[in-house]
Amino acid sequence: MSLPDLNLLITLDVLLAEGSVARAARRLRLSPSAMSRALARLRDTTGDPLLVRAGRGLVPTPRAIALREQVGQLVHDGVAALRPVDKLDLAQLSRTFTIRTREGFVENFGAELLTRLRADSPGVRLRFVPKPDKDSTGLRDGSVDLETGVIGKDTGPEVRTQALFRDRLVGVVRVGHALAEGEITPSRYAAGEHIGVARRGGEKGPVDEALLPLGLERTIAVTVAGFSPALALARGSDLVATVPERHTGLLRHGMHSFALPVPLPEFTVSMLWHPRLDADPAHRWLRAHVRAVCGAQH
Repeated sequence: MSLPDLNLLITLDVLLAEGSVARAARRLRLSPSAMSRALARLRDTTGDPLLVRAGRGLVPTPRAIALREQVGQLVHDGVAALRPVDKLDLAQLSRTFTIRTREGFVENFGAELLTRLRADSPGVRLRFVPKPDKDSTGLRDGSVDLETGVIGKDTGPEVRTQALFRDRLVGVVRVGHALAEGEITPSRYAAGEHIGVARRGGEKGPVDEALLPLGLERTIAVTVAGFSPALALARGSDLVATVPERHTGLLRHGMHSFALPVPLPEFTVSMLWHPRLDADPAHRWLRAHVRAVCGAQH
């Protein structure tokens, strides 16, 4: 089944409003002959004359009179649907945003982000979900609105990104630990028993690669899947945790943190979203607040 030309709805709406081929042509910036051809197509499509001559003018048929209000509403709704949204009514916004993050983000940024959003829009809800990997499927299928993390090779090529802040790895021990005092040398650091943080197996990481040229190797006593359990273990033992500094600020409260004694580059934590949400006013508003919250904390 072939679809009719929906542009004819606009033509019909103007013809019924003007009641004149010449006036309708001027309004649509068409020639009278082009408008006459459009009227002929409308007659063929609807199976009705629509406008018939009465003296020097045209009058609508009963079918045209019945269609007038319906067609006018269809055209109005179509124009409204295609018009760019100029202003977001935050007071009336009712929407749940799903944000996928690694642990530490909610603890450090979640409360301020929610406070800022709800101050503008009381109907907004946040749903934070864990981020076990860098797969972009959730952004593609719409189950995730926004992600935060370090861009990697598994990040979808079409995904939009924007940097939020720079971070670095630091060592963390309980107060009173031997590494809480004195100079932290590579050998002192490596000699401790360490907590490995690995999401997909494997205990070696950039810290181990930096120690290797010095002939040093860490002893990994236990491996966990995230920063929160690593810091919980370090807080209650003599184990050493190595975690991102800014991403775990509040999680490290009451513990001793120190700069790593090996050269490691900083890394960028970004937010990621799918292109289909790029122009969405509510999503742009969310992204602006995420940038503001992450940029305000040092």
